[in-house]
Amino acid sequence: MAGRMSGPHTSNGHRRVLYVIACGSPLARHVGRLVDLAQQDGWQVCVVTTPDGAKFVDRTALARQTGHPVRTHYKNPGDPDVLPPADGMLVCPATVNTVNKWAVGIADTLALGLLVEGQGMGVPIAAVPYTNVAMAAHPAFRASLARLGEWGVRVVFGDHVVPLHPPGTGRPGPVRASRPAPRPDAGKLAGREHNWIAAHGRRRGGRAGPPLPARLGRGVGPGRPGAR
Repeated sequence: MAGRMSGPHTSNGHRRVLYVIACGSPLARHVGRLVDLAQQDGWQVCVVTTPDGAKFVDRTALARQTGHPVRTHYKNPGDPDVLPPADGMLVCPATVNTVNKWAVGIADTLALGLLVEGQGMGVPIAAVPYTNVAMAAHPAFRASLARLGEWGVRVVFGDHVVPLHPPGTGRPGPVRASRPAPRPDAGKLAGREHNWIAAHGRRRGGRAGPPLPARLGRGVGPGRPGAR
């Protein structure tokens, strides 16, 4: 497409909307740092959690930070939509449960419903899985990552992101009693994946996003935009 844009804005100057989807992992406690990074790059951010992800976040603080309520459950019939439509989605942390359900089209939570629907609508989606070395070894999880990548989801996973940690530690390994490895936070783990979303998403207003940084060219999937 012709033209370039300096940030995630539509042609009328409004900020694009990024859904940050947080799953049930201790890493979700730091999702506010990821929100801050995206806001610094010009995104309007909305936070959605899975039911287990809701256990780790400060809903009041995130609502104050984003200006939008944190959504977890499907709304009741007749209730208005309280979030603006998404121009991109970033799943961080993405758990094994969510990744596997998403890959087979299960939509039994709001987060999964948004991902399944958004993928079908061509909304660009990036996913940053976070789990332990034992769960990551399950063949279904690896197959799900590959399938999502083939469908155009930007999957950021591997030792170049963060080393897998042993079960029960929540830390990237190896873990030593004297000097435990530091826990990553959602902001550092996701990096600047929202920039990839801006670069490769549906171009509302007919403008292209900024070029893909070379350091984001590594991932499980081919890094294509979602199905159109």
